[in-house]
Amino acid sequence: MTERIICLLIGYVFGLFQTAYFYGKAHGIDIRKHGSGNSGTTNALRVLGTKAGLIVLLGDCLKCILAICLVRFLFRDSHPDLIYLLCMYAATGAILGHNFPFYMNFKGGKGIAATAGLILSFHPYFIPMGVILFFGIFFTTHYVSLGSLVVYAAFLVEMVICGQAGVFTGMTGAELAELYALTAFLTVMAYWKHRENIKRLLKGEERKTYLLKKNKVD
Repeated sequence: MTERIICLLIGYVFGLFQTAYFYGKAHGIDIRKHGSGNSGTTNALRVLGTKAGLIVLLGDCLKCILAICLVRFLFRDSHPDLIYLLCMYAATGAILGHNFPFYMNFKGGKGIAATAGLILSFHPYFIPMGVILFFGIFFTTHYVSLGSLVVYAAFLVEMVICGQAGVFTGMTGAELAELYALTAFLTVMAYWKHRENIKRLLKGEERKTYLLKKNKVD
């Protein structure tokens, strides 16, 4: 249990680096007072432009990747059978830190870019699914939220399939159930953070996002 708490805290510390907030401050604005008020990639893209959106995406991805890499380095030899579970605790902490940073009154982003870092660094099996689903949906609909939500649901399904297929060798049934529970928790949290987006999607009122067209809002 101690290792799990340590990994969660490691992730949370990494997650506290709010790329959009710091980038906005460097350019003289508080990102939380513009656009949707969200401190994340999509709002940075709309408010500050494509370059800002890409920088924020990279920064938020990287903080989750670094948290997972550090946990792998610290525990791969002492807890090889638990390494995937401990990495998931680190990722959970990073996403919580991103979504609920204590120094910003727990008002951060929605965790999607950080989750991209999780998908890219957790296991190679998850990368094709994430890339194909998100960009396939985004480039056909231009709804970031829809692509994000579909990827999250698919991530949960693939996690269970991989676990049951023996991809995460050495883990017991109880440990696999814990891994699934963490993934389910992140999925539910993502859907909860996107509850207003879901309402707008159902009403056909969700804002579209473009990479090569002007998205800027005040």
